[in-house]
Amino acid sequence: MTAGIREFIDTHFSHFNAGELKRAARACRDHLDQGGRLLLTLAGAMSTAGAGRILAPAIRAGLVHGICCTGANLEEDAYRLIGGDTYRFLPEWFSLSASEEAALDAAGLNRVTDTAIPDQVMLALEEHLHLRWQAAANSARSVSPAELMLDTLQDPELVARFVSPETSWLLAAGEHGVPIWTPGWEDSTTGNAFAAAVLRGEIAGHAAVESGTAQMTRLVRWYVENCRPEPGIGFVQVGGGIAGDFAICVVPLIRKELQMPDIPVWGYFCQITDATASYGGYSGAPPNEKISWGKLDQTTPRFSIQSDATLALPLLLAYLLDG
Repeated sequence: MTAGIREFIDTHFSHFNAGELKRAARACRDHLDQGGRLLLTLAGAMSTAGAGRILAPAIRAGLVHGICCTGANLEEDAYRLIGGDTYRFLPEWFSLSASEEAALDAAGLNRVTDTAIPDQVMLALEEHLHLRWQAAANSARSVSPAELMLDTLQDPELVARFVSPETSWLLAAGEHGVPIWTPGWEDSTTGNAFAAAVLRGEIAGHAAVESGTAQMTRLVRWYVENCRPEPGIGFVQVGGGIAGDFAICVVPLIRKELQMPDIPVWGYFCQITDATASYGGYSGAPPNEKISWGKLDQTTPRFSIQSDATLALPLLLAYLLDG
């Protein structure tokens, strides 16, 4: 699958964003070869775009040691797993009229760029999740969104529906004990469904699903346990938003709020984004800006690949897998 990718990139990716990708991949490979660990953050619709095809093998190869993702990426990997064969591909997505969009809605098809996810897939997962939410609430437990999702995907009825499970990054993470954090989980279809179930009185309160601050304390413990020895934990940020900002902030939290200044900063940093700094958004913030916040320092290898993540991330991970 990845044979020859490294040689191809080393040969042809020399300048501009291609050169930045090559330099980032080489530095990441060096980081891992020196015993470093890697946390990957996922924003955007990477799971719907099939990122699991390359991310799952990377997890199984021991290249990714933690994942922080949006609620949409968590659930959309599960959607593909149980119903990817029912998706509708829309090659004419860029020219759809308002009436054609309305027809998709009427047919129960939810468009994500060139891919439409059927309502039935979402509802099937929601039905099984609902039982786990109720069980957690009834036992006064607080369970992370990822743990609830992985437990749900063990249901035999859903297992029987699996499509290409080897391409599910969520299953791969569960198999290999890779921790997952999902800040802002409520900004997702399953998060919306949970809130609705609470409002209907079917679930006793919100505590059944681990809160964002509780997830942050779990991330703090993981970081402290894994940041030594050098070169520590590297950081690959796909897109921006809450998945990236939540995870990277753990370092100043530990060093400043918890007054542990000897904890090392992130040992490597690479972001893949199409945003620019001039608009003032976090997604476009260049790596050097993170030095002023105490997330990185002057010696941290740092890279910014201005590109479509559906192109750059597979190339980066394939480079790491090849060799």
